[in-house]
This record gives sequence, structure tokens and C-alpha cells, in this order.
Amino acid sequence: MVNPISPIRNVPLPELAAPPGKEGASGAFRSLLEGAIVPVENARGLAADSVEKFLAGEGEELHSTVLAVQRAEMALDLFLQVRNKVVQAYQEIMRMQV
Repeated sequence: MVNPISPIRNVPLPELAAPPGKEGASGAFRSLLEGAIVPVENARGLAADSVEKFLAGEGEELHSTVLAVQRAEMALDLFLQVRNKVVQAYQEIMRMQV
């Protein structure tokens, strides 16, 4: 059975301001980064499982395997682009004179 492609959904953004006494700016950034890495790792794991099932002949179809690998690749590409923009913004802020 073919599963339809799910629509693109909004990505919830975590609050950047930490509640008083909880965690500093570095802790908030760390949790934000970890929250962004988890979906990328999940997509990679699903793609690896799909490839293993296909190669073992466990009923996995070629097109679903290719789609899983493409989703993982696109998730990684998106994550890298966002990371590059964050690093670029950080470098721009560090160049500012106060």
C-alpha cells in the first residue's frame, strides 16, 4: 500500500528566553540545537532501517526506501543551511562595535 506524502507543517520554535533561574543563554542555545538535531537523527535512522530491510528482502519496496533516504538527506541539508545562517549571524554580531 502506498502512503501519501504528508503536507509540510509548521515547525514549532522553542522560546529563546529562559525562565529566571533555569538556564543561561548557552543552555537555551544548547537545548535549541539539540531539539533541531533530534529530527535529523530520526530521519537518518529511518532511512538506514529502510535500506537494511530492502537489502535483506524483508518486503521493503524500492520507492519507499529511496524516499526515506531523500527525506533524511533533505533534513540534513536543511539543518546545515540553518546552522550556516546561525554561524553567519553570530559572526556578524561579533564584528559589531559597541
